[in-house]
Amino acid sequence: MNDRPFAWRRRILVRRDQGPAQVRSALGMGTTLTAILLASGCAVGPDYKPVQAQEVPTTWAGATGASAYAASIATSQPAQLTKWWEKFQDPKLTSLIEEALKTNLDIKLAETNLRQARASRGIVAGGLWPNLTASGGYGRGGSDSASQDTFQAGLDSVWELDIFGGVRRNVESANANIEAAKENIHDVQITLISEVALNYIQLRSFQEQIAIARENLQSQQHTADLTRQRLAVGFASALDTANADAQVSTTASEIPVLETSLRQNIYALSVLLGRPPADLLDDLSKPSPVPLTPPKIPLGLPSDLLRRRPDIREAEAQLHAATAQIGVAIADFFPKFSLTGSLNYQNNLLGTLFAGSSLAWSVGPQVTWPILQGGSVASNVRLQKALRDQAYLTYRKTVLIALQDVENSLVAFNKEWDHRQALSNAYTQNRRALDLSKQLYSQGTTDFLNVLTAERSVYASQAALAQSKQAISTDLVALYKALGGGWEDADRDVTLSR
Repeated sequence: MNDRPFAWRRRILVRRDQGPAQVRSALGMGTTLTAILLASGCAVGPDYKPVQAQEVPTTWAGATGASAYAASIATSQPAQLTKWWEKFQDPKLTSLIEEALKTNLDIKLAETNLRQARASRGIVAGGLWPNLTASGGYGRGGSDSASQDTFQAGLDSVWELDIFGGVRRNVESANANIEAAKENIHDVQITLISEVALNYIQLRSFQEQIAIARENLQSQQHTADLTRQRLAVGFASALDTANADAQVSTTASEIPVLETSLRQNIYALSVLLGRPPADLLDDLSKPSPVPLTPPKIPLGLPSDLLRRRPDIREAEAQLHAATAQIGVAIADFFPKFSLTGSLNYQNNLLGTLFAGSSLAWSVGPQVTWPILQGGSVASNVRLQKALRDQAYLTYRKTVLIALQDVENSLVAFNKEWDHRQALSNAYTQNRRALDLSKQLYSQGTTDFLNVLTAERSVYASQAALAQSKQAISTDLVALYKALGGGWEDADRDVTLSR
C-alpha cells in the first residue's frame, strides 16, 4: 500500500460549499473504500523484507594459507556444530555444559525477557477485539422533602476497527520482538557454553602448569642439595649455593599464584552452573589433562553466519520490529472507526431493575480523526524511520563483527600451532642443554651459572608449551563460538514455551 499518509485523506475531504448530493457521494466513496480496506486487510507503512548483507565474502581469509599443523578446513556444506564440545572427548566438560544449560541464571533471565515479550504481544493483540465493560451502581438522592434510591447496571462495548492496520503493525512488531527474545536466549546459551569450556580448559591448564612447576622445583632442589654437598668438600662456591637456593625460591613463588588462578576458575564454573562458588572444589580439584583438540574443524561458508549466529538473527528481528513501528505511527494520520454499543438498566427499585421499562440502549458507529496535533504525529513517523535506520545499521555492524570474530579466531588458532611447534623444539633443545651443562659441571669444566641458565630455560619453555596447549584449545572454543555453534542442541522448546 502507498506509504504516503495524506494521499487517501485528500481524496475524501468534503468542502463546506458542496451540496447534499456531493456529500453523500463523498461519504459513499469513503464507505466503499473502507469496506475494500477491511476486506483486503491492507496496512499502512512499509512491508518488511529480509535484508541481504552485502559485506559477506565468499570465502574465509583465515582458511587459506593456514598453518601446516592446523586442520581447519573450509567446506561448501554447512558446518555441523551441534554439541561441538563433545569433540574434545572430555566427559567432565560435557557434563558441566549440560548442567549449566539447565541451571544457569543468565539463561533464566533471558527466558523471563521472552515471557515479557509474549505478554506484551498479548496486550497489543487485545486491540483487535471488542472491549466489553460491565458497570453497576447505587445512589440515593432527591430534595429535602423527598428522596429515592437509584439502582443502575449496564454493559458498554467499543470495537475499534483496524482499517488502516495500525494494530496489526503493532502485533507484527511484537511478534518480531518475540523472535528477538528467542535469539537472545540462543546467544546467551552460546556464550554460556563457551565460558564453561574456557574456564574448564584454563582450570586443567593451571593444574598442568602447577605439576610442571613442582617437577622443576624438585629438580632444582636436588641441584641445590648437590651444590651444598660440593661446597662442603670445596668443589663449589658459596655464590653457587646462593644462586641455586634463589632459583628454588623463585620457582616456589610461582606455585601459589597458579593455585589462586586454579581456585578462581573452579569458583567461576560453580557460579556458571548456578551453584555457590565452592560447590565444585572436591569434584574438580583432582588434576586431569587439558581437553584434546579435535582433528578437523569444518568452517562452512561465511554466508552461513547469517542464519547460524543468534546475534545476527536477533538484530534482524529487531530491524523487523522497528520497520513495523513505522506503520503504527503512520496509522495515526488516519481516522479511527469504532462500533459502539451500550445496554443500561436504571430503576429506583432493585426488584424491578431488569424490567423492560428500565432498559435504555444504543448502538452505532463512531469516527474520530485527529485534525491538529502540533506536528507530533509526523514527528513520530520521522522518529520511527530513524529508529528503523538505526536498527539496519546495527544489523550491518553485527554482521561485520561476526565475520571479524571468525577471522580473528582462525588466525589465532592456526598461528598458535606454529607457536606450539617452535616451543616444542625449544623445549627439546633446552632439555639437551641442561643435561650437557650438568654433565660438564660435575666434571668441573663449566661453572654453575650455565646450569642455572639451562634450568631456567627448561622451565620457561616447558611452562610456555603448556600455556600454548591451553591457547590452542581456548582459540578453538572461541572459533566455535564465533561460528555460532551449540545453540541448536541447547534450544529447549519446552522451556521457550513457558
